[in-house]
Amino acid sequence: MITRDGAYVSLWQEMPVYQTQNKPTFTELYDVIIVGGGITGISVGLLLQKSGLKCLILESHNIGFGTTSGTTAHLNTLLDTPYTTIQKNFGRENARLVATAAREAIHLIRYHIEDYRIDCGFEEAAAYLFSQDEKQSRELEDIAIASEEAGLALSYTSSIPVAIPFEKAIRVEGQAKFHPLKYVYALANQYEAAGGTILQYSRVTNTNEDDEIIDVESEAATFKTKRLIYATHIPPTVNLLHLRCSPWRSYAMAVRLEDDHYPEGLCYDMHDPYHYYRTQIIDGTKYLIAGGEDHKTGHEPNTEKCFRQLESHIRQYFKIREVAYQWSSQYFEPADGLPYIGHLPGHSENVYVATGYGGNGMIYSSVAAIVLRDLIVQKESIFADLFSPSRVKPVAGFANFIEHNADVAKQFIGKWFATETLDEMASLAPGEGKVVKYNGEIIAVSKDSDGTLHAVSPTCTHLKCSVAWNLAEQTWDCPCHGARYDAEGNVLTGPASRNLEVIELRTLSRV
Repeated sequence: MITRDGAYVSLWQEMPVYQTQNKPTFTELYDVIIVGGGITGISVGLLLQKSGLKCLILESHNIGFGTTSGTTAHLNTLLDTPYTTIQKNFGRENARLVATAAREAIHLIRYHIEDYRIDCGFEEAAAYLFSQDEKQSRELEDIAIASEEAGLALSYTSSIPVAIPFEKAIRVEGQAKFHPLKYVYALANQYEAAGGTILQYSRVTNTNEDDEIIDVESEAATFKTKRLIYATHIPPTVNLLHLRCSPWRSYAMAVRLEDDHYPEGLCYDMHDPYHYYRTQIIDGTKYLIAGGEDHKTGHEPNTEKCFRQLESHIRQYFKIREVAYQWSSQYFEPADGLPYIGHLPGHSENVYVATGYGGNGMIYSSVAAIVLRDLIVQKESIFADLFSPSRVKPVAGFANFIEHNADVAKQFIGKWFATETLDEMASLAPGEGKVVKYNGEIIAVSKDSDGTLHAVSPTCTHLKCSVAWNLAEQTWDCPCHGARYDAEGNVLTGPASRNLEVIELRTLSRV
């Protein structure tokens, strides 16, 4: 089974680690190096490799380690950011262009599945958005108008696939669902068959841009490339986009039902945060997938409570036989509602990024693949201006901000603490963690299921924010820009590229 960036196992995760076929060439100048082996990295890699470019994908863990294995895998043109907001921020023409991009993304996924005969549970499905009070109904009417103006095929409906009371509802055609990892694995196979290379377990630690050649330093080796793409969910190091993307966590459950009343469509309520529902069949077994209870990363002191609240919500409307899987996942919400796809601000024209997908990662990953392929191969894209990261303007003093915060001092080198004293002071139950002050030092302490203490510096190595303990996923999460670490301080997800400083613990009997 593959690993992912959390303690819980997702519905998609029970897959073997992807076995690569091609070995990297350490002396070759690659046309494109893609950092990140999730659905974005694999999708854009396949399109570029098929376009005749020599590509290398570098993944710090296994393929699908991050949000690709934590998604609920809705393929929708009815986006999380409603077309009312997109119209307001970008105008009616651009709202239509966003809908066009989303349709092209679903078309690309469908094309891949049909052309490569991918068995990934892909099904066409209608989407339903429903209101439950007068205020929501007024908002729904506005969304319906804006969505139709954007080109979505929708109608009002008197019934929805879930047994949840509602006032009004719209049905939107042309949506779909699938098993994301089976799809990504199949694309990876096609990418390698076309001559592409994937290197797993090789974190990128640094890059150097020199004229037209970029050196990409990884844990395995240093590679050279003409172009670099960050498909890492959020770009590493320090960048303006970190100030324009806020990290959020969402919770999901895959449950089996007593009465076999599994919904056929994709369903969404209009609460804030909203709940979402769909069905997936895996190896002949049906699962209801429900999600919600979103919150900003590192801002919820009891993340286990989010699972309990979600389960309680599901039990209100469905007869649950068992909760088969539960997991949480991270996404990055863009400041203005649209993702950032294109040239990475502050870098050369040969460095690209795709980030800020909000809750629509499965759609925007394919949008990113299309846009980046067109920008690199054809030097233009009809979507380039719409999704351009350059719409993020530099802010006054940002250069000084970077200089001041980019390097985190190692405050704990050579220091140690007594295990017994720290354990008594922290008073942790197995699985708990907290940031404590001891002898004038701030320490992040956690206790694993065996009762062993772990201590690290609480200072995020990205921009010096203080991390917070995620009880559900047993991780240290940064509330500022979304970096996440395991209990021993190892980086799980960026934008941090360095581990938390480990604090040595000793028993008093050995002192």
